[in-house]
Amino acid sequence: MSRTPPARRLRLGMPRRVFSQILMMQLAIAAGVVVLATGLFLAPLSHQLDDQAMRRALAIAQTTAAMPQIAQDLQTTRPSVHGPVQREAERIRKASGAEYVVVMDTHGVRWSHTDIKQIGGVVSTDPSQALAGKDVMQIDSGTLGRSARGKVPLRDSHDRIIGAVSVGIEYDSVRARLIHAIPGLFAYAGGALAVGALAAWLISRRVQRQTRDLAFSDISGLLAEREAMLHGIREGVVALDRAGRIRLLNDEAQRLLHIGDEVVGRSPDEALGEGRTADVLAGRVSGTDLLTVRGQRVLVANRMPTDDGGAVATLRDRTELEQLGRELDSTHGLIDALRAQDHEHANRMHTLLGLLELEMYDDAVEFVGEVVGDHRVTAEQVTEKIADPLLAALLVGKATVAAERGVALWVSDRTRLPDRLIDPRGLVTVVGNLVDNALDAVGGTPHARVEVELRAEGRTAVLRVRDTGPGIPAEQRELVFTEGWSTKKPPAHGKRGIGLSLVRRLAERQGGSVAVTEADGGGAEFTVVLPEALTEAALEPALTAPTQTAAEEETR
Repeated sequence: MSRTPPARRLRLGMPRRVFSQILMMQLAIAAGVVVLATGLFLAPLSHQLDDQAMRRALAIAQTTAAMPQIAQDLQTTRPSVHGPVQREAERIRKASGAEYVVVMDTHGVRWSHTDIKQIGGVVSTDPSQALAGKDVMQIDSGTLGRSARGKVPLRDSHDRIIGAVSVGIEYDSVRARLIHAIPGLFAYAGGALAVGALAAWLISRRVQRQTRDLAFSDISGLLAEREAMLHGIREGVVALDRAGRIRLLNDEAQRLLHIGDEVVGRSPDEALGEGRTADVLAGRVSGTDLLTVRGQRVLVANRMPTDDGGAVATLRDRTELEQLGRELDSTHGLIDALRAQDHEHANRMHTLLGLLELEMYDDAVEFVGEVVGDHRVTAEQVTEKIADPLLAALLVGKATVAAERGVALWVSDRTRLPDRLIDPRGLVTVVGNLVDNALDAVGGTPHARVEVELRAEGRTAVLRVRDTGPGIPAEQRELVFTEGWSTKKPPAHGKRGIGLSLVRRLAERQGGSVAVTEADGGGAEFTVVLPEALTEAALEPALTAPTQTAAEEETR
């Protein structure tokens, strides 16, 4: 049997498999990076070698010019092949490895040179900068060819310029150093390219396993089919990765959960908030056909783990069925409630009718007063102590609710609060939550009573709410401010344990505090201190308003 590979693998051009294409692209990138890095290294290396050669020539020239004997010989002798200047310059040249050491006078006449025929002649390059007192470094061409040069002025014992010293380093030696460094650089580049090629092959093999050796066209087709399937079905689909983050959701899931594509990459808790729906998607609740509520929708959810450690959850809408069931239950409940209310109302009317027929009018009035709640706090009592309209309205409303529940709600005689609150809405939230908790605590107890005290101490507002309930044990007085903590059974429509945590956050946001202690005679007493809750203008009215009101009442 022939083992010749298929013809499609022999065709020229880019291979179809993901593995082969990624390998070729990574090899091309690695080779390009190596070539670029080598070029970027060679470019400054040449300049660096030139600079080193010029600095070396300048250092030799400076050392030569610093020798006082050369300056003295330049002034006392003539330029000669066997003169003392020539001998000393040649000694320095041989000791330093320079190409030449030239000593010249102020006219540019050479007193030393490697080529003795040039002694007594004028230098071939311009010495004016050195004769002007400047140190010069340059790459230039002269009688001995191209060289790296350093020129410095030559001074006598009185610091007068009497000539110059020029030293040259053969440029071919600089170029030889550069060429000598290239093979080693290429060796390092080749090693880096080999390591890059190995890494590219390993990465490509990993991609090959993960893509199951598919071609790009195959992957594209699978993605198109998946998109059509996900967005065509009438069930919500939410896919999560191994870290529990949302990585995909279709149009139906977005509609049912009221979220968009911006939640991709977040956990269910971050995308949906805490609740049963997030627990189901995160896998904290197990089972099949799990019921959950999202907004106004009732959903049936199922979650299935995947091979990569993630999961896929499906959601079906059962809102209409649940609405029909709730409407039926509500109808039965309403009929029962109306039947009981009709019976109680009839009993009250019969009692009232009997009192009127017996001409017991005072008893009839007292009976009606008891029915409507004679123990509520009147609006006049509240408003004469609390000048802020929002707080006054809140307490009047709470008093009515308390009376219907058989609880006496009192505003303490010590209450004095002017209409100068900086944040009345925040204080309304605090008072409302504490009063609601107190009413729940005393519900069903004999002689139930809740007392509210609001005082202004300078610019500080102090709130106390006392109740005659069972109180809070000492070990739980800090836990009551934790979100979600409650001793009461949560209602079917939501959860408890939010009110007191909200009170603490509001108090701390204003720099205040909240604490709970045992009230006198039993029960709980909550104290909230809000510093700088009132404006400066509130100080005087807060102290004078009660006195003026009492005086007016006495006058009337």
